[in-house]
Amino acid sequence: MEHNELRTEFINELWGRFEALQQWAIANWPDRDHPLSSADFVAARQEILGLGEPRRARPLRLVPEPSDGGPQYEEVTPAPWP
Repeated sequence: MEHNELRTEFINELWGRFEALQQWAIANWPDRDHPLSSADFVAARQEILGLGEPRRARPLRLVPEPSDGGPQYEEVTPAPWP
């Protein structure tokens, strides 16, 4: 089998399993005051469908690596709200 066929077969299998998981999650969600819907799973469906697209190259880094003279530490903690 070709890689694209294997990938398509994998995605189809994953999609079916995800649909079953989604139905189970909606049916068994314990918070009846705030029930789940299929809209709560949109991002996950987009990720699964994205598996069929070719891999994208990592974006170019504008900040040099530390070995190239860049900073040794990058602050990633967001500032608190005032």
